[in-house]
Amino acid sequence: MKKTALPVLLLSQLFVFICACSSIECPVENRVRTIYHVYRGEKLDTLHDTLTIWTRTVKCKDTLLLNKRTNSSSFELPISYQHPEDTLYFCITDTTKVSTTDTVWIKKDDIPHFESVDCTPTFFHQLTGVRSTHHRIDTIAINHSQVDYESSTEHFHISFK
Repeated sequence: MKKTALPVLLLSQLFVFICACSSIECPVENRVRTIYHVYRGEKLDTLHDTLTIWTRTVKCKDTLLLNKRTNSSSFELPISYQHPEDTLYFCITDTTKVSTTDTVWIKKDDIPHFESVDCTPTFFHQLTGVRSTHHRIDTIAINHSQVDYESSTEHFHISFK
């Protein structure tokens, strides 16, 4: 009896060890965001004026997304998963301290993305349209419509007057 008890005990410990290990790997970089690149015509440009961007939450509270960015050719912004359309407010302040605000509306479809029950739930997005007021924004266009974990994709091209 003692001869069979030792191998059974070893096998049961091995089974517990194997079951305790998990091969599930949640992505480390799991932020879903949109990336904007500043253009002048067909060429990449930089922000010459100061740019601040905010939005309003479901509870009508202002949320700052980008604060006083300047001398940059790109910026990234989060995207909601609660609304079919996001509304962003782009406040551009020139060197004489005159501020102008444009509104940008981004239409999208939210796509639930499942990795594992152990991972944080996420949503990917399919951009379906963008429009804006044109006080200081000249043009804004969708360059790549799929928004996911990829951090090098240019989703929007934006030009300022």
